[in-house]
Amino acid sequence: MAGDLRARIRAKELLIGTFVKTPSPHVVEILGHAGLDFAVIDQEHAPIELGQMDMLALAGRAVGLPLLSRRWGAGTDWIAPLLDLGLTGVMVPHVLDAVGATAVCDAVKFARGKRGVSPSPRAGNYGGMSIPVFRETSDMASVVMVQIEDKSALETLDVIAALDDVDLMFVGPADLSQSMGVPMPSPELDEAIEHIIAAGQRAGMAVGLFVGDAAQIPGWHARGVSVFVCGSDQALLRKSAAQMMAMARG
Repeated sequence: MAGDLRARIRAKELLIGTFVKTPSPHVVEILGHAGLDFAVIDQEHAPIELGQMDMLALAGRAVGLPLLSRRWGAGTDWIAPLLDLGLTGVMVPHVLDAVGATAVCDAVKFARGKRGVSPSPRAGNYGGMSIPVFRETSDMASVVMVQIEDKSALETLDVIAALDDVDLMFVGPADLSQSMGVPMPSPELDEAIEHIIAAGQRAGMAVGLFVGDAAQIPGWHARGVSVFVCGSDQALLRKSAAQMMAMARG
C-alpha cells in the first residue's frame, strides 16, 4: 500500500517502479495491477498538468500504487499541491547540496513549520482528518527522493545524506554523465554511482538508480542499490509493440 513505501525504502527492500509519461489514469491503473512497487509521474519530461495529476493520483489510490512526481524547476512551490492530491512523495531533480535538499524537506514535511496545512483535499480525506492527525499521517508517509545528477553534488553527498527527512538519494545517470563529461555507460560513471552508494551506506540511507533495462537491476542491486526506476510506460509500450511486430514478421 502507498503508506508503506517510505518504510520499505528505509528498510532497503528491493523496490521497482517506472516513470509515467502519459497523463492517463488507465496507465496508472494497469501498472498497479501489474504489481509495481511505485511509479513516478514524469512532469519534468512530459506535458502533465495539475488537473491531470489529480486523475492520476485518484487512479493510484484506487489501485494501491504509490505515486511520486518529478518536475522541472528550481523552486519547491509545486510540491505541496501534489501531496494534497494524495501523491506519496516527490523525486526532485538536480539537488546540489544540503541547502537544496533542506528546501525540499521544508516543502514536504509539516513538522518543519513551512508547509501550509489544510486537511480539506484528498490527502486529508476531504476534511475527514483532524489537522493533528493529518499532519502526523502525512509526515510519516511522505517520501523525499533527491536526485544526484550533477558533478558538483558528488562533493556534498555526506551532508545531503545526513538530513533525516531525506529518504533516498536517486542517481540520474544520463544527466550525471553529461555533467561529468563522460559517456553513458562508462567506467567513470560507474565509479561515480558507486561513490553515491558508498555515501548512502555510510549514512544508512537507501540509494536509487534509473535503468533502461530490467537486466541491469540484479548487478546494481548486488552493489547496494535498492530502489530502481526502470524505463517508462512509453518505453514499455514501444518495446512490447516492437517485439510483437518482429515476431509477426519473422
